[in-house]
Amino acid sequence: MQLPLKLERQSKQTLQNQLFEQIRSLILSGKLKPGTPMPATRSLSEQLGVSRNTVLLAYDRLIAEDYLQTQEAVGTYVNSYLPPDSLVLKAPTQPLVLPEKPQSRRHPILFRGRAQKVANSQRSRLAVDFRVGRLDPHSFPIKTWRRLILRHLGAGGANLTEYRNPIGILALREAIANHLGPARGIAVTPEQIIVVSGSQQALNIVARLLIAQGTRVVTECPCYQGAAYVFESYGAQLHPVPVDQYGLQVSKLPLAPVSLAYVTPSHQYPMGSTLSLKRRVQLLDWAGQVGAYLIEDDYDSDFRHNGSPLTALAGLDPYDCVIYMGTVSKSIGAGLRLGYVLVPEELMEPAKTVKALLDNGNPWLDQAILADFISGGGYAKHLRQIRRMYLRRRDCLIAALKYHFGEVKLSGLEGGMHIVWHLPPDFPTAIEMQAIARETGVGMYALESGGAYDYGYKEYSERTLLLGYSSLPETQIRAGIAKVAAAFLKVLGNPPVKSKLASS
Repeated sequence: MQLPLKLERQSKQTLQNQLFEQIRSLILSGKLKPGTPMPATRSLSEQLGVSRNTVLLAYDRLIAEDYLQTQEAVGTYVNSYLPPDSLVLKAPTQPLVLPEKPQSRRHPILFRGRAQKVANSQRSRLAVDFRVGRLDPHSFPIKTWRRLILRHLGAGGANLTEYRNPIGILALREAIANHLGPARGIAVTPEQIIVVSGSQQALNIVARLLIAQGTRVVTECPCYQGAAYVFESYGAQLHPVPVDQYGLQVSKLPLAPVSLAYVTPSHQYPMGSTLSLKRRVQLLDWAGQVGAYLIEDDYDSDFRHNGSPLTALAGLDPYDCVIYMGTVSKSIGAGLRLGYVLVPEELMEPAKTVKALLDNGNPWLDQAILADFISGGGYAKHLRQIRRMYLRRRDCLIAALKYHFGEVKLSGLEGGMHIVWHLPPDFPTAIEMQAIARETGVGMYALESGGAYDYGYKEYSERTLLLGYSSLPETQIRAGIAKVAAAFLKVLGNPPVKSKLASS
């Protein structure tokens, strides 16, 4: 470690005293924390261009005054037992006369935006957490991942020390292209794929390409909070279009020019519907008519519980207008920060430039491991296993809700990682139900808390709860719903609907 020290050879103070005072000041100001190792005397003398004896004498004085301490085979370090009141520089005997603070001439901050909260600060206080989008940590393929890490580290070489292609290594882009053909019906070449740090970076790349102040952007209503906030931060004029049990209501799309529309057709977030094939074709025709690009966010399309998945919009697109986003955050782990975006040919070069400006590419090792995992068949095997697990957990959650609350109205059952509970009018509001559950140590989520954006339409926000099931074993699911049912009875006295509440 090199310390920020500067010795003045023309000073009346000796070099040794200057060194002592400057190190002491670093300790007292908290810049050198208790327990911090100090540089070796030889290294520090070389850094400062002074004799080693000068450094030794300064260290000896600091040790004598208990600022530093030494330990055999460890070295010299800041005293770990300095009393807290000594870690403050003493005030001067004469008050300092500070010059009047000049008026700031800094440029005003231009950014105006808000960020979605993805980490759950309440998680440690919840016995059962139905938070949406969470994976079971035990589902991560740790043994396979460890083996692939060791394999690629052994042959890393220049891959670990040199910059790679900012849009992603070829092996990973080839693996993604080969996966998307049979899985989503998309004929794509590796050259059309950009590897990104999850969906949020993909959204920022697209927004930077296509959105300026006042640009009209269509979103579903309600929609994914993270997307709406990104578009909003670039100055977009958001135009919400409602969804129903069949997905986006295409008949309500605006006919005026629109630059961009953001949709989640496979499993609408947050309401869970699947956009029908008829509406997919109509949506593509609308985009071709008004000259809009479509962002297709396929965030959890790998999990289809009922029937076969429909072909992605990108696989049906005759206008070359679909920007397709995928991620492994919902299938392997959000901690990997890996996803991908497919862009139309005319956007490819500017999109590459934006990606390079953002970060010059994702870490090589993570990309190489994921490429091997997909192309070697590990990803397909992993998906088969967690699909079965998620289906069991979904069924367990549905059964628990029906057992305790009767004939509940649910949606989003066909796929994904969460279901939507539509509360009857004589139940408390979603926010009140969320609070009742929280008091019992159970996390249930109204739209805003669950990462959704409803533009203030109360018919969505007041009567809708989001329940994620992917991270919870069946025993926790049953226990969590039972706790909420008991608390519900305690608060209301009598169940407002005919259900098994009264007898459970």
